[in-house]
Amino acid sequence: MQPLADRLRPQSLDEVCGQRHLLGENCVFRRAIEAGTVPNMIFYGPPGVGKTTVARLIAKTSGMSLHMLNGTSAGTSDIKQVLSSVGTFGAHNGVLLYLDEIQYLNKKQQQSLLECLEDGTVTLIASTTENPSFYIYSALVSRCSVFEFKPLSPQDVAEGIRRAVRRIDETEKTGLEMTPEAVECLAVQCAGDMRRALIALEFAAAGAPTESGKRRITAEVIAQTAFGARYDKSDDMHYDCISALQKSIRGSDPDAAVYYLARILSGGDLLSACRRLLVIAAEDIGLAYPQAIVVTKACVDSALQLGLPEARLPLAQAAVLLATAPKSNSAYSAINAAMEDIAKGKAGAIPRCLQNQHFDGEDAKVKGQNYLYPHDYPHHWVKQQYLPDDIKDCVYYHYGDNKTEQAAKAYWQAVKKDN
Repeated sequence: MQPLADRLRPQSLDEVCGQRHLLGENCVFRRAIEAGTVPNMIFYGPPGVGKTTVARLIAKTSGMSLHMLNGTSAGTSDIKQVLSSVGTFGAHNGVLLYLDEIQYLNKKQQQSLLECLEDGTVTLIASTTENPSFYIYSALVSRCSVFEFKPLSPQDVAEGIRRAVRRIDETEKTGLEMTPEAVECLAVQCAGDMRRALIALEFAAAGAPTESGKRRITAEVIAQTAFGARYDKSDDMHYDCISALQKSIRGSDPDAAVYYLARILSGGDLLSACRRLLVIAAEDIGLAYPQAIVVTKACVDSALQLGLPEARLPLAQAAVLLATAPKSNSAYSAINAAMEDIAKGKAGAIPRCLQNQHFDGEDAKVKGQNYLYPHDYPHHWVKQQYLPDDIKDCVYYHYGDNKTEQAAKAYWQAVKKDN
């Protein structure tokens, strides 16, 4: 039986839920499509947000012969077969090739499309859930306009669900009704993916109890078809969640921190969560609270020994600790500045007093290492050059404005004031 998502696919741009930044009445994208202008395009966005639907509608509006391939199964021979239809009677209005999941085609397969795109014999609409800049051959991207399809809002999904319920109620012998609470619950649960919402709706409709001759979907029925938010360790959502976790902690928001941590752990990605929390402790908290990395390491070790689901407990402790801790990126900035100088070639000779060398050649102007041992001096410090001559006055580390680093700054200012 044809899936509900395919049976209820929108038949016009007005029926497409969401993507108002592309399909709104005064948007350039929509006006160009309705005018019959179809350039080579790449649709980029998460699953279930209308990429395939919009491509079908564009083909229908343009009158071109539509060929659909999927990058997960298509080979070079499939692409050549599409290209062979160019100029035939069935393709007198042109050929539109829709390539779903194009990121799965290898470089050679993607290159095979370049010539026909260059001469305009084939119009390409490709879709991908991954960032085109990273996963699609650059020469192909340069020949296409890239449009981002965004996750649907709960309001967009709710509109699609209500439309689907009306269609089912009108066309099937056993009608269907759905409570407003159930619509809202499903719209939130599907995390912006209309396809997932319709799959869940179809399942819920099949198992819903019949009341007064109609199947009735309630919030309790939807709760039994629950599923988590989309998360894949290998796609952009993974990197978005990791980025959101770090930025939430850097912004001192513990609520957002534990939310994104939960998203990552719900996807079973324990290792990424552990690694990122350790990075955050060093990069964003740093010397403002030096013990943060020690505590985080202990939490990470505990999490790795416990495994999921218990691992969530020490990692949540670490996330909240880091989010509420004072922040400093002074060490992070210092090492970056030093590495930038090294990359520029600022790597002069190490001062003689620091070298691990105890013999001077006959031509040496200064004999002996002349290293001053700081522990032999008051406060365990003595003035001495440590950086190479070319950069001896460079300053990479700047004390942060937190209590811990300011205390260290005051201490060393007092020690060095007489030198």
